Amino acid sequence: MSEIPGDLKFMKSHEWVRVEGDGKVTVGISDHAQAQLGDLVYVELPAVGDHFDAAAACAVVESVKAASDIYAPVAGTVVAVNEALNDTPETVNEDAFGEGWLFTLEIDDAGQLDGLLDADAYGEMVEADEG
Repeated sequence: MSEIPGDLKFMKSHEWVRVEGDGKVTVGISDHAQAQLGDLVYVELPAVGDHFDAAAACAVVESVKAASDIYAPVAGTVVAVNEALNDTPETVNEDAFGEGWLFTLEIDDAGQLDGLLDADAYGEMVEADEG
């Protein structure tokens, strides 16, 4: 498993969140998740302006193996999407924690971030899953 960046928070469903510090968070899927999915062939992103409640399905990643819903880690409004993934969805496979980000939310309640896993807890969960 690759290094898990310490500045990220995670959902148990393998989405990551990077707090941008201006009321916004960037969201993607973990390196573990992309490895489990295999080569991504399509990414369906939300539209700028869409609002989602925490844990609501808001995007889809499709691989040669399966399609998987992506859930909003916190409630908020989409303010940016990674348009480059429309042409190169494999970027998520190549750089899940960097250029493979999916979208940015303006969050409704920063307190919701406290309910997410930190990098250590997420790493422990993944290790337990791999057993």
